[in-house]
Amino acid sequence: MLSRVQSFSEDGRQMVLWQELGEGAPTLIAFARLCSDALAANYADPVPALSEEARAILYLARHRGAMEIKGVNHAFDSSERFLAVCVELDLERSFILKRRSDPELNIRFLDGFRQLCASGLVMHHLLRDFSLTLRGFEVARSIRREDVPVLVALAEEQLIDDF
Repeated sequence: MLSRVQSFSEDGRQMVLWQELGEGAPTLIAFARLCSDALAANYADPVPALSEEARAILYLARHRGAMEIKGVNHAFDSSERFLAVCVELDLERSFILKRRSDPELNIRFLDGFRQLCASGLVMHHLLRDFSLTLRGFEVARSIRREDVPVLVALAEEQLIDDF
């Protein structure tokens, strides 16, 4: 009897783990951990050199500071199932840093987000929700639109003029 209960329990946990994997939990946990480590260290080092993608995320987030890591686990195209950084421009609009035809660009933006987490410019809130830190807002406001040309084509695709 015990073996049957134990087997059921293990199967149930495997289903939970499978569901968590389908929601990107390991990557979200890693991002949250980087943020936590940076905040716990009271990050005061100079801001490291950031990739263009990291600067683009900061530039987009400079007003609201809110961002989310999203994924679509039921899309047909494999690259459409990749996680993506989504930045809230205002209450009505978000900018998705993803291009279907360029999976490498998606990964570069995720790596840029990783850089921001590790440098203490982004903090984790709940589940998929992140925001700029006070230091993140300060750095974000120092970035000019001309410093992030990678955003121009994405903005055209998303029909956003005033990013």
